[in-house]
Amino acid sequence: MVDTAVDKRVVVRATPAEVAAAVAERFVARVVARTENPGKLAHISLTGGSMGPAVLSAAAQLPAAATVDWSRVHFWWSDERFVPAGDPERNDTPVYPVFFDALEIPRESIHAIAPSDSGLDLDEASRAYAAELARFADPAVGAWPSFDICFLGVGPDGHVASLFPDRPEILVTDTATLPVRDSPKPPPLRVTVTRPVINSSKRVWLVMTGSEKASALGLALAGASYASVPAAGAKGRKRTVFFVDEAAAAKVPAQLIDREY
Repeated sequence: MVDTAVDKRVVVRATPAEVAAAVAERFVARVVARTENPGKLAHISLTGGSMGPAVLSAAAQLPAAATVDWSRVHFWWSDERFVPAGDPERNDTPVYPVFFDALEIPRESIHAIAPSDSGLDLDEASRAYAAELARFADPAVGAWPSFDICFLGVGPDGHVASLFPDRPEILVTDTATLPVRDSPKPPPLRVTVTRPVINSSKRVWLVMTGSEKASALGLALAGASYASVPAAGAKGRKRTVFFVDEAAAAKVPAQLIDREY
């Protein structure tokens, strides 16, 4: 299902703002190309952290964004913190004002993971999200959509989504979603997609900035075990790209940096 031989590219910009701008331009260009094809939907998996909203805010301000038929683009999340709706800890909360509301994205195109005040418990929220993913399943990849782009942040420990090092969730392959308890990073309760969902994406774009991410980036590029460095196991079927700033790229060999992409 997944071509694990896909090369990993590293694209470097000087500052986090320049990284966000570069990713935003590529993101909007990819969505424009996808939605120009009659009858095609685009599926995008979003990420939290500081860079996820920064990329989307920059994207919303691009003139090309106004030309997109956003009703044909569906948005998902690789993980979510199980806290009340609107809580600033949720990954989706900061995205609404800078992107969804700014571009008037149809609410039916936004597939949020249930919050803790939805009436569902953590396990039910995980199952509900799996069922929602299955509604748009691409049988060629699994019981979930084939994401055109899966955005991922990377923690200093190398985690992606809520798949943390040396925990059982990173090894699960027989389900689309999982509840996470006692997360090593607060808040402790979360819902995450599993590694097969991430790796069935056409493109995995990992966005990371800051010197505290340099070690994780180096390990991911060096082929570390994904069980201990989950970012090392995040791979798209067509492209796997790390978009980083100069601080995060401090330990990247020059020959691994893609000057053209």
